[in-house]
Amino acid sequence: MDGTLVDTEPYWMASEVAIAAAHGGSWTHEDAMALVGSDLLVGGRVIKQKLGLSQTPEQVVEMLLDGVVARVTESVPWCPGARELLAELRAHDVPCALVTMSYQRFVDPILAALPAGTFATVVTGDQVSQGKPHPEAYLTAAERLGVRPEECVAFEDSPTGAASALASGARTIAVPNHVEVPARPGLLFRTSLRDVTVDDLKTLPDRDTSQADLR
Repeated sequence: MDGTLVDTEPYWMASEVAIAAAHGGSWTHEDAMALVGSDLLVGGRVIKQKLGLSQTPEQVVEMLLDGVVARVTESVPWCPGARELLAELRAHDVPCALVTMSYQRFVDPILAALPAGTFATVVTGDQVSQGKPHPEAYLTAAERLGVRPEECVAFEDSPTGAASALASGARTIAVPNHVEVPARPGLLFRTSLRDVTVDDLKTLPDRDTSQADLR
């Protein structure tokens, strides 16, 4: 979701900077970039340590969410081509799952801005025990859709997310946004979701599922 369907990374970064400022610390662009695509609790631990906060990592995550939920409720910053691709998939009866390390209360305002039924299931970071780059979230999504991961196509914008999707066995398309995504076996690239159609997805090459070794 973050950075792939909606360009909310600036919202997270602004919340991180605000927390640092409120507690007399500093938070750099490099600090923010290092957390892109990470499990929220991982980010909470990093921010707590970096800023010397007394709050628990869980409390830091809630502070972050307070900031980003307020921002996304005011305006959902869609990535180019995101809503159009989702609409085309819906028109072709392609079941879709949203897989994100964000928590449900941040996902809700974004889902509310989409037509009902856009996603058949939603897997959030507070529903899994192991965050990305572990494949649990993608494996859970495929199971809920009633298909094998190898029958799925995953879209990601970060190295962490791409590693998670590839490890699940899904054919994976990287659409880099704020961070570079290094090339790796089985990983396909597009410059924008505007470059993707349902017909394109039907012709994607099969991938070597032996890459899925983190299960």
